[in-house]
Amino acid sequence: MTRAEDATLYFADGYNCSQAVFTSFGKDHGLTEDQCLKIGCAFGGGMGRQQLTCGAVTGALMVLGIFYGRGASDPASNKETTYRKSLGFCEAFIERNGSVCCKELLGGLIMNDPSDLEKIKEKRLFETVCVKYVKDAVGILEQLVPAGS
Repeated sequence: MTRAEDATLYFADGYNCSQAVFTSFGKDHGLTEDQCLKIGCAFGGGMGRQQLTCGAVTGALMVLGIFYGRGASDPASNKETTYRKSLGFCEAFIERNGSVCCKELLGGLIMNDPSDLEKIKEKRLFETVCVKYVKDAVGILEQLVPAGS
């Protein structure tokens, strides 16, 4: 199974976009599936359904942290590497989708507004555009992280 398929299955099973992206990579790097799902949970819906940065993007940025981030015993240069990779990710995501902002990616509809949420559901945006964002995030990550990781 590819990572994109794995992430899509998590999303289809009711996990949010951030959980889907993060878990598809994180469970192969010393974190349990449960830890990945819990860590990614608050970032869904643009960070706690605030519709700020898309959860697929935040999940991807956490993945970049796993690969390149600066830990307690890492060189300071890891921070710059992480920032450079994060910028590259965001630029690629924007090129494909026009924004990294959840609200913009959902056409200005507001998840916390019952009327707008109904429109999101009627238009099946979670099943169509949000799935695309999850797949795009995974695809971009696969270009930024070492193969087979």
